[in-house]
Amino acid sequence: MQIQSHSGNSPMLNVERRRYILSTLNRQGKVLAHELSAALNVSVDTIRRDLRELGDAGQLQRVHGGALPILSTSTKFAVRLQDSSGAKVAIGKAAAQMIRNGQVVILDGGTTTLQVALNLPHSLRATIITTALPVASALSEYENLDVFVVGGQLFRQSPVMVGAAAAKEIQSIRADICFLGVRSLHWEYGASVAFREESDVKRAMVSSAAEVVALCTAEKLGTVSPYIICPISELSSLITEQSVSAETLEPYRTQGLTTIQV
Repeated sequence: MQIQSHSGNSPMLNVERRRYILSTLNRQGKVLAHELSAALNVSVDTIRRDLRELGDAGQLQRVHGGALPILSTSTKFAVRLQDSSGAKVAIGKAAAQMIRNGQVVILDGGTTTLQVALNLPHSLRATIITTALPVASALSEYENLDVFVVGGQLFRQSPVMVGAAAAKEIQSIRADICFLGVRSLHWEYGASVAFREESDVKRAMVSSAAEVVALCTAEKLGTVSPYIICPISELSSLITEQSVSAETLEPYRTQGLTTIQV
C-alpha cells in the first residue's frame, strides 16, 4: 500500500518519509531498505539516501541493507556521571560480587564500571588492572587490592588511557575476568562504542580475559555505535536492568550469553 502525504494523492514528502522511517525504527528496532521501499512505494535508492542523511544527522546507525537505533546520550564523562542512575549502581554492585579473592581483574572505564570499583568489599584481595583514571582513584581506597593503571594517551571523553601502547600492555595480561563498559550492545552486531580510540583498547581487554562481562543499562540494548568491539559470542555474561523484558533478552540468550538482571 502506498503511503501518501496529508495533501491527498501526492507522494509523501521527504520529511514525512523520514519521520515514518524513524517511527518504524523505534517500533521495530531495525529497518531494512527494501521493506521501506515497498511500504513507501519509492525506490531503494531514495530510501538509501534517506538513511544516509538520517545517519549523518545522528538519528540512526546505518548498517548493510538498512539501519539500527543509535544511542543518543552525552559522551562527556562528567555529565554522564551526574546522570548515574540507580540501575548503574545496582549493576555495579552485582558485578562487584562476582570477583573472587586472588583473581586478576580488568576493570574498564565508564560510569557503570566506576560503580563496580565503588562497591567492592574492603576485604577483597585481588589484582585490578584499569585504563580509567576515575576507577583507579576509587580503588585507591582499598588497602588489600593491588591496582595497576595502564599507561597511554589520555582520552578525555571517558577519561581513559588509549593508544597502541595501552592496547599492547593489556595484551600482555592474562586476566580471570573483564568487566566491559559498552555504549551499545546488539545481538547481531555485538558490543560497540562511539570512538575508534576506545574500541582498540576494549578489544584487547576482551581477548586478554578468560571471562568477559558486559555491563549494560536498558537503553543501550538493541542499539549500535560506529566501532565494533566484539561479537556477542566473545562475551560470557551480560548484567542489565530488571525491567528489561524476556523478549528483549532472548536473542542474546540464544547465542549463549548468560544474562543477569538486577
